[in-house]
Amino acid sequence: MMETNVTSASASPLAEAVLGESGQNVNLCYQCGKCAAGCPVSYAMDYKPVQLIHAIRLGMDDLVLNSKTMWLCASCETCTTRCPQEVDVAKVMDAVKITALRKGIKPAIPQVASFYKAALSNIKICGRMYELGMIMGLKMRTFEFFKDAAMGMKMFRKGKLKMIPSLTGAMRTRRIFRRVKNIEDKNHSTA
Repeated sequence: MMETNVTSASASPLAEAVLGESGQNVNLCYQCGKCAAGCPVSYAMDYKPVQLIHAIRLGMDDLVLNSKTMWLCASCETCTTRCPQEVDVAKVMDAVKITALRKGIKPAIPQVASFYKAALSNIKICGRMYELGMIMGLKMRTFEFFKDAAMGMKMFRKGKLKMIPSLTGAMRTRRIFRRVKNIEDKNHSTA
């Protein structure tokens, strides 16, 4: 493959932030649209992945950071595997989420952010995903206590939800979370 030299001299501040956070140069994208064509959740997005990347390149920070797109991204990496320029679009989406949160921009879809927080909190405590605990944490965050209760009972009766979590690896996982927090704190203090 021919090596492409794309300078960051014309990059928008958000493109620079994405590059710094994820190592992905969005200026490599030539808008072929393969990422959007393969995305299983693009039907629900306000902007397709290819459109969001173009908006990043154009410096349309408000549009990008207030978009639903990155919050709906399932991180399945279909877009990444299809990109002929080898741009890791899933990493770009994560970098945009991180940038939005650092700027104090509230997620366009609060339930998704609540899910992320509940899932990470659950993993931090148990060392792995404990579904019942994660669901309870999510319901406490969203105040939707009885939504999906019938489905939850059905899953419980079929043995899909365990009452007691497995704590295998919990201490190791907590150490990983502490190390990541220390690295993030160090990076924020030098920025």
